Amino acid sequence: MRADDLKCRVEHAIATHKRKRFCVIACHVLWRELCHFAAQAPHVFDFRFLKQGLHNTPERLREELQRAVDECDGHYDALLIGYGLCSNGLKGLRARHTPLVCVRAHDCITFLLGSKERYRAYFDAHPGTYWYSPGWIEDSAMPGKDRYEAALKTYIDEYGEESARYLMEATETWISNYSNAAYVDLGIGGSDGYRDYTRACAQWLGWQCDFLEGDTRLVRNLLNGDWDDEVFLVVPPGHMVAPSFDERIIEARAISEE
Repeated sequence: MRADDLKCRVEHAIATHKRKRFCVIACHVLWRELCHFAAQAPHVFDFRFLKQGLHNTPERLREELQRAVDECDGHYDALLIGYGLCSNGLKGLRARHTPLVCVRAHDCITFLLGSKERYRAYFDAHPGTYWYSPGWIEDSAMPGKDRYEAALKTYIDEYGEESARYLMEATETWISNYSNAAYVDLGIGGSDGYRDYTRACAQWLGWQCDFLEGDTRLVRNLLNGDWDDEVFLVVPPGHMVAPSFDERIIEARAISEE
């Protein structure tokens, strides 16, 4: 065997030895971003995307996440969780054989902003913000004219126009809690259509509209395996995720402490 061929084989063996196999279990609203940057990461990935909206019923989110973790447990070097705390949907999440890697975040928008600190700073400066992103626009009915007209038609078809108007007033009052539409993405594809849609929604609602540049660091580091403790929580086997009720957001707790 030639020396250069042997060198190539040794280098390949070293690279393969360092390469890890991860399973990403995440909300579908992040599928574009996670797949895009996983393709640039040095590791091997499988994906489990759960449908958007589970955070609205945290108990169901917890059940679906735990089911996905149980099915993947023991088959990967780590399970990467593409959720924030999400209304305590992560509370109690555990694995028996495989580390869980979670982001210290309240929700998925932190993945796009790049840090919980940036999320907090924007939230403090812009109370009443509703977030828009490519995944949210694709996967859910965002506040705006389209959502309103679709809901109104559904109510009219089922209850008649007079009752429909009353139901719309009763069910859409939560929108008055918001005054700002903020759009953020990681710049991985054409975003003009999403931006135009966000602007149109804000105009129809009478909200302010803001466009933020995303930060890829958090997503890249999650997928690359760069898990700094201030940004990520690595939950050892036999431990579970628990709210920390401080700036860390989440912590690992031994299951015996449950």
